[in-house]
Amino acid sequence: MEVAPTVKPPVCKIMDFGKYLYEQAKKAKIAKKKQHTVHLKEMRFRPKTEEHDYQFKLKHIQKFLAEGNKVKVFVEFRGRELVHKELGSKILERIIADLADYGTPEMEAKMEGRSLSVIFIAKKPGKKTD
Repeated sequence: MEVAPTVKPPVCKIMDFGKYLYEQAKKAKIAKKKQHTVHLKEMRFRPKTEEHDYQFKLKHIQKFLAEGNKVKVFVEFRGRELVHKELGSKILERIIADLADYGTPEMEAKMEGRSLSVIFIAKKPGKKTD
């Protein structure tokens, strides 16, 4: 096996190829075990969501962001609620303000069919903004 192919003359060493493949597989397995995958969690609100339900869902969103996951928050409209989109906008603005310490919105709130949604990304734990 070549150890240093760019050196003149190239450096090689004789080794057991099966053992080499085993060690590479073992290193890959350890690296995979240590990595963290980011999941997209969802939280659904309605224009008529009451205060206690709002606080309960907000705590769950904070927990998801603290774990490092992305959170999609959307306000779902049914029937004639679609006429009052400003109620959904107010809820999302309040959520953005309440989650300022935990995460930042990926982009502006947008309308997707009958729901108004925004995606939050968790803030890095080491960075504090004053």
